[in-house]
Amino acid sequence: MVTPEFRGTLGSAKERESSRVYAIVRCGGRQEKVALDDVVTVDKLPGEVGSSITLPALLVVDGDRVISDPAEVGRYEVTADIVGDAAGPKINMIHYRNKTGYRRRLGHRQRYTQVRITGIGADSKPKARTQSKAKAAAKAEED
Repeated sequence: MVTPEFRGTLGSAKERESSRVYAIVRCGGRQEKVALDDVVTVDKLPGEVGSSITLPALLVVDGDRVISDPAEVGRYEVTADIVGDAAGPKINMIHYRNKTGYRRRLGHRQRYTQVRITGIGADSKPKARTQSKAKAAAKAEED
């Protein structure tokens, strides 16, 4: 229960929701919406349980600010820890051809990795300039 003196500091539900930071990341050929401390199931990733991975951000929403410019989004990194492995539902397939006695029963169960998002933030240092920009700068210095 919230005490009356503390009630004003929480703000409205709309303010709390708008201040939430989340990102759209690419992982395993799909795009996922992730926030801090979310556990997301993605396609199988190499790595041990407990190891940390970095996912490329495609879009970052920081409160009311939406960051979608590739140059600016490139500064943000989403870090995650591998929680464990998971398996999808069993998919049964039956091949049958009439009047030939052909019957085949197949099954498949997709493997996934569960990751917990541990951080969404900008790098402390800016990324190095791309090679083409570096070449253009070097050429300008020569002239």
